[in-house]
Amino acid sequence: MKSLRGSMLVLAGALIALGGCAGDGRTVLTVYSPHGRDLLEHMEKEFERAHPEIDVQWLDVGSQEVLERIRAERVNPQADVWFGAPAEAFERAAREGLLEPFTPSWAGAISSDARDPEDRWFGTYLTPEVIAYNAEALTREEAPQDWDDVLDPKWEGKVLIRDPIASGTMRAIFGLMIQRSIERTGSPEEGYAWLRQLDVNTREYTLNPTILYQKLARREGLITLWNMPDIATLKQRRGLPIDYIIPSSGTPLLVDGIAIVANAKQPAAARLYYEFVTSTELLVDAAERFLRIPARTDIPEESLPQWIRDANAEIRPVRLDRQLMSARLDEWMTYWDSHIRGSGRRR
Repeated sequence: MKSLRGSMLVLAGALIALGGCAGDGRTVLTVYSPHGRDLLEHMEKEFERAHPEIDVQWLDVGSQEVLERIRAERVNPQADVWFGAPAEAFERAAREGLLEPFTPSWAGAISSDARDPEDRWFGTYLTPEVIAYNAEALTREEAPQDWDDVLDPKWEGKVLIRDPIASGTMRAIFGLMIQRSIERTGSPEEGYAWLRQLDVNTREYTLNPTILYQKLARREGLITLWNMPDIATLKQRRGLPIDYIIPSSGTPLLVDGIAIVANAKQPAAARLYYEFVTSTELLVDAAERFLRIPARTDIPEESLPQWIRDANAEIRPVRLDRQLMSARLDEWMTYWDSHIRGSGRRR
């Protein structure tokens, strides 16, 4: 049960529901997260080394899927910790009463826009959104330099997009385009037009990130929109021929969060895990191993990898209106799914 995907999720829920103890008598702590196998396995091993009485079991699914699963399980929660998703997803969950207030020991070392005012979630990482490309097929100069460049007709049929319905990353990027439209005109229509042209250029909406990475590396598409830490990790740790461009006009710097699920079966173990993965030591470790930018403000910059310092100097953050996103993002995504998805290929 360490990593369960796809059809295994149903089985996972049934197995988790059987009880709070592993077969060896340890307390079972269940974590829902979109952070991927490598990071989750590392955190699991490190935490269990520090707390051998606890057995960490995790489900690696998209952030929107985590939210929907926690909603569906609210009467009988199966997860103890929700580790990873953009802040707007946590805000919706908090508003729906799905999260348990908890104040970590480092609560004073984070900005007000990276935490819930009632302590129902806190930021862990800052995640820039970028334009990624196959670095064997394109030079850095040939790749799109900004969001609107991806709409150029020369990229028709060459763009891969992770299915945005289940992806917090893609929902944030799509939300940014509609937010820009509302700021300019008071209407989402320009944003919808942007997404229609992106659909024209999109070869495929992939089911999950793994398929996205594989297809991009095999040149089944040359460009995608994704988050910088994942692309940098694939390049540096796995040697895939992909690289990224930080959009010149600015990019959302998403706050990635963590929370304890309301009425969790193992609240004490959940608090231990929460504190552990957000400790200075593990945040610096995640920066080095998984290229995650810590959200905490008390971590000395010199303790972080050089690439983070370089990226921080280059990034032009664009503020997402989280109140607007929380109120209307579902509406926009429903419209996209019903009226835009696949429309370009039917022309």
